[in-house]
Amino acid sequence: MNRGKLIAAGILMVLLLVIIAQNVQLVRTDFLFWTLTLPQALLLFLTGTIGFALGVLISFFLARRKKPPIDDRA
Repeated sequence: MNRGKLIAAGILMVLLLVIIAQNVQLVRTDFLFWTLTLPQALLLFLTGTIGFALGVLISFFLARRKKPPIDDRA
């Protein structure tokens, strides 16, 4: 199993390097009052990371809200 994880990690690393190599051009991004000029690969990484973090946080809070209250009278 460890060998499979190592191979999968290697494949993902190669794919990540290809994506970075193909997206090195600078892009201008306007957000509200800010203007950022970043490499496109970095912008893709940041938006993906923020989206993943928001998804985890939302699912965590929704899962906590659906739990029934604990009855301490028993």
